[in-house]
Amino acid sequence: MENRTTVFYVDDNPKSSRLLTSVLEECGFRVIAKNDPFEALALCQRTRFDLALLDYEMPLMSGSRLAQEMKFLVPDVPVVLISSRVDLPATELAFVDAHFGFGTALDDLLWTMRILVRPKLARVVDQCAMTQWADST
Repeated sequence: MENRTTVFYVDDNPKSSRLLTSVLEECGFRVIAKNDPFEALALCQRTRFDLALLDYEMPLMSGSRLAQEMKFLVPDVPVVLISSRVDLPATELAFVDAHFGFGTALDDLLWTMRILVRPKLARVVDQCAMTQWADST
Protein backbone atom coordinates (compact mmCIF):
# COMPACT_ATOMS: atom_id res chain seq x y z
CA MET A 1 0.00 0.00 0.00
CA GLU A 2 1.31 3.45 -0.97
CA ASN A 3 1.93 5.60 2.12
CA ARG A 4 2.38 8.87 0.26
CA THR A 5 -0.42 11.41 0.09
CA THR A 6 -1.89 11.60 -3.41
CA VAL A 7 -2.55 15.12 -4.68
CA PHE A 8 -4.81 15.69 -7.66
CA TYR A 9 -3.41 18.90 -9.15
CA VAL A 10 -5.25 20.84 -11.85
CA ASP A 11 -3.61 23.86 -13.50
CA ASP A 12 -4.10 25.01 -17.09
CA ASN A 13 -0.52 26.32 -17.28
CA PRO A 14 1.73 23.35 -18.20
CA LYS A 15 4.91 25.14 -17.09
CA SER A 16 3.49 25.97 -13.64
CA SER A 17 2.08 22.48 -13.40
CA ARG A 18 5.44 20.83 -14.11
CA LEU A 19 7.23 23.07 -11.62
CA LEU A 20 4.83 22.59 -8.71
CA THR A 21 4.45 18.88 -9.47
CA SER A 22 8.22 18.50 -9.19
CA VAL A 23 8.31 20.41 -5.91
CA LEU A 24 5.44 18.41 -4.43
CA GLU A 25 7.03 15.12 -5.45
CA GLU A 26 10.34 16.20 -3.90
CA CYS A 27 8.38 16.89 -0.70
CA GLY A 28 7.02 13.35 -0.65
CA PHE A 29 3.64 13.72 -2.33
CA ARG A 30 2.38 11.57 -5.19
CA VAL A 31 0.92 13.91 -7.84
CA ILE A 32 -1.68 13.31 -10.51
CA ALA A 33 -1.59 16.43 -12.69
CA LYS A 34 -4.08 17.56 -15.31
CA ASN A 35 -4.22 20.74 -17.38
CA ASP A 36 -7.88 20.58 -18.40
CA PRO A 37 -10.58 20.93 -15.71
CA PHE A 38 -13.16 18.90 -17.66
CA GLU A 39 -10.69 16.07 -18.14
CA ALA A 40 -9.87 16.34 -14.44
CA LEU A 41 -13.55 15.99 -13.51
CA ALA A 42 -13.88 12.85 -15.58
CA LEU A 43 -10.73 11.39 -14.05
CA CYS A 44 -11.62 12.24 -10.46
CA GLN A 45 -14.59 9.88 -10.69
CA ARG A 46 -12.22 6.98 -11.47
CA THR A 47 -9.19 7.89 -9.37
CA ARG A 48 -8.49 7.79 -5.65
CA PHE A 49 -6.71 10.83 -4.22
CA ASP A 50 -6.31 12.45 -0.82
CA LEU A 51 -6.38 16.16 -1.70
CA ALA A 52 -7.27 18.33 -4.68
CA LEU A 53 -5.00 21.28 -5.48
CA LEU A 54 -6.65 23.59 -7.99
CA ASP A 55 -5.55 26.69 -9.85
CA TYR A 56 -8.17 29.43 -9.59
CA GLU A 57 -7.81 31.14 -12.95
CA MET A 58 -8.41 28.71 -15.79
CA PRO A 59 -10.10 29.65 -19.07
CA LEU A 60 -12.49 26.71 -19.41
CA MET A 61 -13.69 26.52 -15.80
CA SER A 62 -12.58 28.43 -12.73
CA GLY A 63 -10.93 26.58 -9.90
CA SER A 64 -13.79 27.51 -7.58
CA ARG A 65 -16.31 26.00 -9.98
CA LEU A 66 -14.15 22.90 -10.33
CA ALA A 67 -13.97 22.69 -6.52
CA GLN A 68 -17.77 22.74 -6.36
CA GLU A 69 -18.09 19.97 -8.95
CA MET A 70 -15.43 17.87 -7.21
CA LYS A 71 -17.08 18.26 -3.79
CA PHE A 72 -20.27 16.77 -5.24
CA LEU A 73 -18.32 13.80 -6.60
CA VAL A 74 -15.88 13.26 -3.71
CA PRO A 75 -17.23 15.27 -0.74
CA ASP A 76 -14.68 14.08 1.82
CA VAL A 77 -11.62 15.15 -0.17
CA PRO A 78 -10.14 18.49 0.93
CA VAL A 79 -9.71 21.14 -1.76
CA VAL A 80 -6.94 23.75 -1.80
CA LEU A 81 -7.25 26.64 -4.21
CA ILE A 82 -4.17 28.55 -5.38
CA SER A 83 -4.31 31.87 -7.17
CA SER A 84 -2.33 34.94 -8.09
CA ARG A 85 -4.82 37.03 -6.12
CA VAL A 86 -4.35 37.83 -2.45
CA ASP A 87 -8.07 37.70 -1.67
CA LEU A 88 -11.09 36.12 -3.30
CA PRO A 89 -14.77 36.74 -2.57
CA ALA A 90 -16.32 34.36 -0.03
CA THR A 91 -18.65 33.03 -2.75
CA GLU A 92 -15.59 31.77 -4.65
CA LEU A 93 -14.38 29.88 -1.57
CA ALA A 94 -17.62 28.14 -0.57
CA PHE A 95 -16.39 24.67 -1.63
CA VAL A 96 -12.74 25.24 -0.77
CA ASP A 97 -10.98 24.11 2.41
CA ALA A 98 -8.01 26.49 2.01
CA HIS A 99 -6.96 29.30 -0.33
CA PHE A 100 -3.43 30.47 -0.98
CA GLY A 101 -2.87 33.62 -2.97
CA PHE A 102 0.00 35.77 -4.12
CA GLY A 103 2.88 35.94 -1.67
CA THR A 104 2.15 32.63 0.05
CA ALA A 105 5.20 30.78 1.32
CA LEU A 106 5.62 27.27 -0.06
CA ASP A 107 6.07 25.96 3.49
CA ASP A 108 2.63 27.31 4.43
CA LEU A 109 1.02 25.56 1.47
CA LEU A 110 2.77 22.26 2.23
CA TRP A 111 1.96 22.43 5.95
CA THR A 112 -1.72 23.09 5.25
CA MET A 113 -1.91 20.29 2.70
CA ARG A 114 -0.48 17.87 5.26
CA ILE A 115 -2.84 19.09 7.98
CA LEU A 116 -5.89 18.73 5.72
CA VAL A 117 -5.14 15.08 4.97
CA ARG A 118 -3.81 14.24 8.43
CA PRO A 119 -7.13 13.20 10.02
CA LYS A 120 -7.62 10.60 7.29
CA LEU A 121 -4.06 9.32 7.65
CA ALA A 122 -4.39 9.30 11.44
CA ARG A 123 -7.43 7.00 11.13
CA VAL A 124 -5.41 4.60 8.99
CA VAL A 125 -2.60 4.59 11.57
CA ASP A 126 -5.14 4.02 14.36
CA GLN A 127 -6.68 1.11 12.44
CA CYS A 128 -3.24 -0.44 11.93
CA ALA A 129 -2.45 -0.03 15.63
CA MET A 130 -5.78 -1.65 16.60
CA THR A 131 -5.10 -4.55 14.25
CA GLN A 132 -1.63 -5.06 15.73
CA TRP A 133 -3.06 -4.89 19.27
CA ALA A 134 -5.81 -7.38 18.41
CA ASP A 135 -3.26 -9.72 16.83
CA SER A 136 -1.07 -9.58 19.93
CA THR A 137 -3.88 -10.50 22.36
